[in-house]
Amino acid sequence: MKFGVNTFIWTASFDRSNLGLLPSIREAGFDGVEVPLFRPAEFDTEGIRQGLAEHGLECTVCSILTGGLNLIDQDANVRAATRAHLEACIETTAAVGATILAGPLYSPVGHLPGRRRTADEWNWAVEAYRSLGPALDRTGVTLAIEPLNRFETYFLNTAADAVALCEAVGHPRVGILLDTFHANIEEKDIAAAYRVAAPHLKHVHTCENDRGTPGSGHVDWAGVFAALHESGYNGWLTIESFGFALGDLSAAASIWRDLAASPEAIAFDGVRFLRSMS
Repeated sequence: MKFGVNTFIWTASFDRSNLGLLPSIREAGFDGVEVPLFRPAEFDTEGIRQGLAEHGLECTVCSILTGGLNLIDQDANVRAATRAHLEACIETTAAVGATILAGPLYSPVGHLPGRRRTADEWNWAVEAYRSLGPALDRTGVTLAIEPLNRFETYFLNTAADAVALCEAVGHPRVGILLDTFHANIEEKDIAAAYRVAAPHLKHVHTCENDRGTPGSGHVDWAGVFAALHESGYNGWLTIESFGFALGDLSAAASIWRDLAASPEAIAFDGVRFLRSMS
């Protein structure tokens, strides 16, 4: 398995001005970083790719839908624009040298219409992910779709639902990102959820129940690692947490207090714990 860290711990965005973070990330024992991609036209593809190569790190890419984008919107024009945006994200992910584009790529985080998802919304998502298949095949990129907890989305909350979505799409490059933080809220048994997701599992976010340092809370890490080993998962284990004072980003992640001595401690202590469990 490979060990990564999401750069949201340090910064709300990532470009060549942040490359100074990479030596300490590499020294701490990470194999790569996960960088955010919101607007492909503004993404510092060349700078990031060169910096990663210089420091011997790989990367994965994460994204959310912003700016009115929504893959399951009632408006067909919004759905079409979102599909075009995701195709551009796929192309940018490949251009930076990554093969994983991950996140809740169906509707905006925090969009809660006060009802359950509809059959139309489900079908729109399936149709959209199928339509992205040629771009995924052309670039070699895999989509890792992330279920979120009920306080952040109404559309996809559990591993079982994510499996149903992947099986409805039926494309080998459309799979699941399962995050221990969200699973801790929504699943009866976190380890069992990873077993359920296993046939479609493409990416793993490793975060404690309070978004703090892995190993410092009550997530069933022994069970998670047992499930991953049983399934033969050999992909990324990426620590995703958020800086304590990053303005809108910290607020969006509901970070209202210090989760550790420092954000860096979450990453650097966390990777030591994860390696000890692997």
